[in-house]
Amino acid sequence: MSRAWLDLREHQDYPPAVQALLGEAVGAVVLLAATLKFNGTLTLQLQGKGLVNLLVAQCTHDFRVRAMARHEPIEAEPGFRSLTGEGQIVVTVEATDRASSYQGIVPIAGDSLAETLEAYFYQSEQLPTRVRLASTPGVVSGMLVQRIPGEGGKQVSADPAALEAAWMKTDHAMLGLSPRELLEDDVESRLVHMFGADEVRVFSGHDVKFECRCSRERVANVLRSLGQDEVRSVIAEQGAVSVTCEFCQKPYRFDPIDAEQLFTDAAPKGSDAIN
Repeated sequence: MSRAWLDLREHQDYPPAVQALLGEAVGAVVLLAATLKFNGTLTLQLQGKGLVNLLVAQCTHDFRVRAMARHEPIEAEPGFRSLTGEGQIVVTVEATDRASSYQGIVPIAGDSLAETLEAYFYQSEQLPTRVRLASTPGVVSGMLVQRIPGEGGKQVSADPAALEAAWMKTDHAMLGLSPRELLEDDVESRLVHMFGADEVRVFSGHDVKFECRCSRERVANVLRSLGQDEVRSVIAEQGAVSVTCEFCQKPYRFDPIDAEQLFTDAAPKGSDAIN
């Protein structure tokens, strides 16, 4: 992902280490959403006691993403465990169909977000999984491979040894995949390089887009809920009301005229009241 990653960070300014971790989380949440059939939102939340105390990445079923992180002041280039500390990963699926909703929680494990997700799949779903994630200021990339119980053709399923060998071969190829290859190689070329001796089918992809739920109208509704007197007091003190979205850091500014218009628009017009 490039365009969605750049759009997501348009108003954000994170230290390089935090930005890299956020990028990996965005890649991970897209991969997780791609493994499911649901209508709704999948949220990956990292809660730790390290320099990054909260990181949230979300992806909808139609691959619209947003993400944010809260962190302490960072001067050096800390590693993964310094960033996260002790904590947990929470994966939540909020689906329109309640039967498809789900939440899983696992401790932060290993020395990377990828290793933590591998532990998540093993502990919560008992699925052997390999995850590779990488991000730069311009690109986010990831790859996830799972061994699904009962999958495979009849000939392979009839031979457990062949199925085991196939998984070991796949696992070895994933372990040998470098971050540079993940970021720079074309997906189809990478698959041919890793699994060229096998039958590999590549399906059409999905565009991933950045989309935050914030809007000027939503902010206006929040200000209306505060009341006219409260908004006027902020105007008197600061000259304007400024609200920044916690997720995308996009600023919304309401000057004195905008602020008064909030409550003028909310009041019923004379003709409407009569009707």
